[in-house]
Amino acid sequence: MKKRILSGMRPTGKLHLGHLVGALSNWTRLQSEYECFFMVADWHALMSEYENPQLLKDNMLDNVIDWLSCGIDPEKSTIFIQSHVAEHLELSFILSLITPLGLLERCPTYKEQLREVTNRDLSTYAFLGYPVLQAADILLYKADAVPVGEDQLPHLELTRQIVRKFNHIYRTDCFAEPKALLTEATRLLGLDGRKMSKSYNNAVNLSDTKEEVQKKVQTMFTDPKRIKRTDPGHPEVCNIYSYYKVFSPERANTLINECKEAKLGCTDCKKALSELLVNKLAPIQEKRQELVKDKNKIEKILRDGAEKANAIAALTMAEVKKAIGL
Repeated sequence: MKKRILSGMRPTGKLHLGHLVGALSNWTRLQSEYECFFMVADWHALMSEYENPQLLKDNMLDNVIDWLSCGIDPEKSTIFIQSHVAEHLELSFILSLITPLGLLERCPTYKEQLREVTNRDLSTYAFLGYPVLQAADILLYKADAVPVGEDQLPHLELTRQIVRKFNHIYRTDCFAEPKALLTEATRLLGLDGRKMSKSYNNAVNLSDTKEEVQKKVQTMFTDPKRIKRTDPGHPEVCNIYSYYKVFSPERANTLINECKEAKLGCTDCKKALSELLVNKLAPIQEKRQELVKDKNKIEKILRDGAEKANAIAALTMAEVKKAIGL
């Protein structure tokens, strides 16, 4: 029997190249090795986007279309919307009863978001409890492992602490501690050299047209030390070169000397990268165009996924309630 994993994304905007290389490529590979549950995390999105909830519905369908276009197969994986399974919030509340405030306040992501997000108020009860809901997401399906990068290990350890405390207090073995499935998540910087983010508007989206890709790539941050076309380049600090290393390692190997010897200008390099990215996105967008025409098919995939998720979640909650005496 395959081991089970759970992962998800918040539907806060269009998906971009960072999602493709950082998560979706891994998901596509993992679904052949594991029993996969892929969740549209709309409750998690609402924790930060509570002032604009009307955007979530369109984003959810759009994101799932991208998942399918990138190779996520509903015949192999369970795809569902978090809020369509009521037990997520139910289990989250039960776990919150035993989770110390200090544990949540020390969460690295919580502190980082409070510092960096200045355009909305995240000093809320729900946002502080984000990791508890995350633990409920994982434990509801009794996931054996969770695909994470090293920077996300503290989040998973918090889930493991909650498991240990729940099992100890209620003298049960209802939950096993989920293991980290460390994945090599390739990270791309945004067009401006900062972290690639929907909120920074610095990404090439999976749904961008050829013209949009070309226009965006022309604005990319390059080598700040290269002033003139005849100056030798420093590819190790150039954002364009980092994209070549991800999307065309062979070309990156030859490009490095051409750049250092000033045989190739930044404008030429950007033009070639645009073509590379357009070609990379072409099969994804071809499938995407087919799926957009049949949204009933997407909704059926989500209904079927929710039905399967609900069945498992109900069994888990029956065990939880028995353990705590309800």
